[in-house]
Amino acid sequence: MSRHQQEQIKIINEIEAQVKSNSLQATAVLPVSNFDEDTRMCLTSVHFPDISLIDQIYSSIIEPLNKLFPDAYYYSPSSLHLTIKNIRVINDPPTFTDKEIDIANDVFSRRIPIHKQFAIYPYRLLLFKNNLALMSTSDEELDSIILDLSSALTTAGIPDDKQYINSRYFFSNMTLARFSTIPSHEFKEKVEHLSSHLKLNPYIVDSVSLITSNAVMKKRKEWGKWGLQADHYNSSNSQK
Repeated sequence: MSRHQQEQIKIINEIEAQVKSNSLQATAVLPVSNFDEDTRMCLTSVHFPDISLIDQIYSSIIEPLNKLFPDAYYYSPSSLHLTIKNIRVINDPPTFTDKEIDIANDVFSRRIPIHKQFAIYPYRLLLFKNNLALMSTSDEELDSIILDLSSALTTAGIPDDKQYINSRYFFSNMTLARFSTIPSHEFKEKVEHLSSHLKLNPYIVDSVSLITSNAVMKKRKEWGKWGLQADHYNSSNSQK
């Protein structure tokens, strides 16, 4: 495991401590009664994983949890995603304009293609108050992409409006489920058990999509998709 991954884990552990003490200050998505029909919209960039990762997540995590606690909202295979860089958090009415979408599209079309593919290393589950997430460490290229986009978007006049708890050692966070009711004790125990026995393969992120969507990737529209450079990726980094 690289030093960069070790620093990412430290930050994830800090987040867990803040969740348990109810002191987490990062921007969160509040629950609604019907997530599919949620009218709150965001402007963000994501990676939609291929079937190799989706199948692992469904068989080892979502399906066992759904049997135990069907009241949770579980993301569909086509909605699972890795957030790369937020631009405007969800809100109704949206806090972005068509002009800002165009500006973001121009920024991404210029900046994303100069970056390279990177690997993520899923290693644990983290239970937040209103959602369940799969946490992964990553290669350093993720930091490079996020910091570059942050600078370019700010220069273009549309800085990220999301509140973060850290400004370096960014990590991969994939929301798997959202809650409109309080999860059962049995569900929480199952999450801990699955997390401690989690064995998912490293996964290479090879593209970034600019989208508008609600929190669960319904009502979404893709404004652009850009590939990351494959020829610069060091395959030796794909192992922990």
